[in-house]
Amino acid sequence: MLKTLFTVALLVLPSTATVTASTVEPIELKGARTAGALMIGKTDPTAEVSLNGEALMVHPDGHVVFGFDRDASGSQELAITFATGEVVKQSIELQPREYQIDRVEGVPQRTVTPDPQQVARARKEAAAVWKARQTLSHRTDFLQPVIEPAQGRISGVYGSQRIFNGEPRNPHFGLDVAAPTGTPVKVVWPGEVVFADTDLFYSGGTIIVDHGLGISTTYIHLSRVDVEVGDTLEQGQVIGAIGATGRATGPHLDWRVNWRDVRLDPALVLEHF
Repeated sequence: MLKTLFTVALLVLPSTATVTASTVEPIELKGARTAGALMIGKTDPTAEVSLNGEALMVHPDGHVVFGFDRDASGSQELAITFATGEVVKQSIELQPREYQIDRVEGVPQRTVTPDPQQVARARKEAAAVWKARQTLSHRTDFLQPVIEPAQGRISGVYGSQRIFNGEPRNPHFGLDVAAPTGTPVKVVWPGEVVFADTDLFYSGGTIIVDHGLGISTTYIHLSRVDVEVGDTLEQGQVIGAIGATGRATGPHLDWRVNWRDVRLDPALVLEHF
């Protein structure tokens, strides 16, 4: 597994305190500089950190995490404000990405658009999933090397998108692992279960696990859900089994990595962590 670690060179800006280069330690960041990437850093535990003006949660040991969504591009500003009043800002330049886009014409509309009752159900379920992903705990499970959730053929990748009859559908935000129904699914980091349901309209059997500081992982289309909300998990523990529940055309695991509202690329997590 490829691991990448880079130390950011920081620019010290004037503030109410006297600023010298020697008074500020650089923040170390691990991760890719591109859309869909998870980044993990560590700084002074008393510092305040923000990304593009949005405050980030800083763990008591100084760890901080953030990520970039599928369409993020250009310069991103990371700012660290120390207890002394010193402010450090760093511009992170994201490398562009291209995604697989499939255009399909002549698809019967009834197979593309759910009926109103199904839409209402899906929205209610999506709200529950969104709420579970807002968990902000002090866990630091993500500091352990990540493992793969299941063995099988990669059948779908992050960022890909289908356009049916000229109408763009939502991009795919996971990594699909195709394997026979019943193939074990393991949790990729230790964590706590914050959502578990056997029958969501779109995703079928679904589990969400909190790993700390807003990082969670989602496991979709499961034929079996072996855990409950509140369960504490060890890394590699079997939490369910691959299936074809929900809106799936065949048995596979749709594995997702999230940072709060931001969907991240699981392949980049496997590559860099």
